[in-house]
Amino acid sequence: MSLSEFNEKKPKDGGLLFIISAPSGAGKTSLCKEVVDFFPGLRHSVSHTTRGIRAGEQEGIDYHFVSEETFGSMISSGNFAEWAEVHGNRYGTAKETLERCRSKGTDLLLDIDCQGAAQLKKNLGQGVFIFILPPSLGELEFRLRTRNTDSEDVIRRRIANAREEIRHAGWYDYIIVNDDFPGALDDLKGIIRAERCRTARVVKSALELIENG
Repeated sequence: MSLSEFNEKKPKDGGLLFIISAPSGAGKTSLCKEVVDFFPGLRHSVSHTTRGIRAGEQEGIDYHFVSEETFGSMISSGNFAEWAEVHGNRYGTAKETLERCRSKGTDLLLDIDCQGAAQLKKNLGQGVFIFILPPSLGELEFRLRTRNTDSEDVIRRRIANAREEIRHAGWYDYIIVNDDFPGALDDLKGIIRAERCRTARVVKSALELIENG
C-alpha cells in the first residue's frame, strides 16, 4: 500500500463513540459499567435526565438529575446532541460532553435509547452502534419483575416498548444477545477491541513506521 493510500485512511480527530441501546431489563447498564471499568481510555457518558434519583445512584456519576424546566431550557438553547422521552421521563446527551471527549481523543460509551441513537446516527454520521437483546421477552419480563423497582403498569409498558425497540435492532452495527452475562460481556469487549484495531484508527502508527524507516 502506498503512502497516499495510507493518508486516505487517516481517522477523523477524536476518540471513538460506542452507542449502546437495549430494552429496559436487557442488562445494558451492567454491561456498560463492566467494560468502562475494564478498558483504559474508555469513559462513560453521563446523560441528563428528568427522572428521579434512585437508591444507590449518585448525581454526576449515574446521571445529571435536572428539573423539567432545566431540561426544557437546554433543549431551547440547543445544548443536546440527542434527547428523547422514555417511559415518561426525558434523557439527553449534552453536546459539551461529546466535544470535550473528542478534543481529548477519549473513547466515549453512550448508554442511550433507540430514539437518541437514531438521532446521533443521523446527525453525527459516525459511531459504533450496538444493540443488546434479551434471550426472550419472557426472560425480560422475569428480570423486570425480580428487580422490584416498577409497578405492574410500568412493567407492562416496558414490555410493550421492548417489542417496538427490538424492531429497530436491524440498523445497528452489532447485536449482542445477553443470555449469559459473562459471554455477552466478552462479546462487547471483543467489539471494542476490534473497533480500536481498525485500519483507520491505527494507520498513523503505520505511517510513522514508513516515514521513520
